[in-house]
Order: sequence, then structure tokens, then C-alpha cells
Amino acid sequence: MSRRLPLPRPVLLALALLATSCGGEGRPAVATSDAPFVAGPGASAAPPLEAPVELSQADAAARGKAIVASPLPPPFARERREPPTDAAIRQGDTSAASMVIRNGVASVRVDSLEPAIAAVQRIASSLGGWVGNTTLSAGEHEVRSATIELKVPAPRFDEALAGLRPIGKVETVTSTAEDVGEQYVDLSARVANSRRLEERLVALLATRTGKLEDVLNVERELARVREEIERVEGRLRYLRARVATSTLVVTVHEPLPLVSSTPGESVIGEAFREAWRNFVRFIAGGIASLGTLVPVGALLWLAAAAWRRYRHRPRRQAATPQG
Repeated sequence: MSRRLPLPRPVLLALALLATSCGGEGRPAVATSDAPFVAGPGASAAPPLEAPVELSQADAAARGKAIVASPLPPPFARERREPPTDAAIRQGDTSAASMVIRNGVASVRVDSLEPAIAAVQRIASSLGGWVGNTTLSAGEHEVRSATIELKVPAPRFDEALAGLRPIGKVETVTSTAEDVGEQYVDLSARVANSRRLEERLVALLATRTGKLEDVLNVERELARVREEIERVEGRLRYLRARVATSTLVVTVHEPLPLVSSTPGESVIGEAFREAWRNFVRFIAGGIASLGTLVPVGALLWLAAAAWRRYRHRPRRQAATPQG
């Protein structure tokens, strides 16, 4: 009785590869060896090889076209955001029509500085705003005052101005309104045009198969256009933030005392001293002007004297001979 020796697995894999490479008529196939596999003693049975898979020429061509047609991701890919339409830009857009920046400056005289500062800060917090810069002035010979910068929502700007009346006597109020709607529409149109140029450059870069230098030029132009878009969009965000938030600068100060807190000094005495200084300045100015007035006066006097002498000189009549 003859014993059949099992074939090693590497030999079987080599035979399978050889059969695949020698397959007829150019059809891709996976072949297995016809020799039966007999496991040796003590060895576990190997799993059977998969059945051969054949692809027709039409399927292979279709798969090849699908692989070629699948576009590669373009460089500089980023999230797309829809630009404003031309119709919205031409109509002005409701948001652009109300692009007005409102700011204000107010001066309030108060009895006590610290409670007034706290009251102004409460105005900002109650209206949903916040306090920006704060400057406190309390010199030895100065009237105590403070300058507070309030940031409040633009729709509540008038409420902030009205809230200053209970704090003290409102001396001055200056309110400004700057219309930036035209600038906003112009920037929006520039963004829309740059978006269209960006789309054309991306499409050109995705299908570009020319020289490497041409591809690099397109990439540089695309980077420049996107940098311009980011810059203009930053300007648009800044304008929207300025329009949404109004700035109110409030100066609160204590009243000027009639009698100074420093012994020996008073407001009335300071007024007399200032009057004396003004008188001295006037006299000094007159003396300084003599350097100009004296020469000019001397020239005018000489001119007047010459004119009088010319008018009053005796007229001489020429003697006529008698025949």
C-alpha cells in the first residue's frame, strides 16, 4: 500500500500564482491546484481555498474608468460659505440698510464721585453691556473727576443716555451717527466677486495637467484671492460689531468749590490773580509791539510832512518878454 505524501502550503501558493499568470484570453482569475490536499499526521486540516473569481472585460473597463474619473481632493480645500447674492447686494439688503454706528459723549456734575461711578457702571450692566476704560483724576489741587467708557447694545443707546439724568446734572451730551451701509455693501460685493474667482481657480487647479510652474502659479493666485477674502470678511465682521455695540463716554466730576480746601487759597483770590496776570500780559504785548509801531509811525510822519511841503510850495510864473 503506497502512502501519499502531503504537499507543503508554500508549494500550493506558488502553483496558484503560476496558474493565475498563465490564464488564457487576458481574463483575470484566481486558480487553485487540482491536486488534493492531504493533511499529514498530527496536522490540522487547512481551510479550503476560495473559489476562483473572474471579471469580464466590460467590468474591468468600468472599474478602471471609475478609478480614473474619481477626482482627487484639490489642494487648499476648506469649508465653503455661501456669498451674498447679487440681488441682495443690489437691493441694499435689510442688514446693510441699518448699518449705522452710534457713539456719544456726556458730562455730568455730581455731588459725590464714588457713588456716581458705581451708578454709571450699573447702567452698563443693566442694559446688557460692559464697562471699558476708566480714568480717575483726583489731584491735590484739582476737582475730582472720572471718565468711564460704556459699551451698550446699539438698540439701547438712548436708554443709556436717559439713565444719566438721575445721577446728577447733565451738562453736555454729544451723540454721533456714522452710516457705513455703503461701505458694507461695497465690501460684500467684493467678497462675492472673489468667491467666484476662487471657484474658477479651484476648478482649474483640479483639472490642471500642464507644467509644474503653471500649477504653482494657479496655487499662488488662489492663495492671494483667499487672503483677500479673509481680509474683507474680517472688515465686515468689524463693521457688524461696531454697529451692534455703541460706545458712550461719560465724564462725572464734583462741583468746583468756592473756597479752596487748602488754607489761604480761594477761588475768588485766584480769579483776581488771573486778572492781574492778564493785565501784565496786555502791557507786555503793547511794549513788544512798539518795535513795530515806532518805525512804521516815523515813516508815515515823514511821508505826511513831504506831502504838505509839496502842496504849500510857492508857484513861480515864468516872465514873458514885452515887444
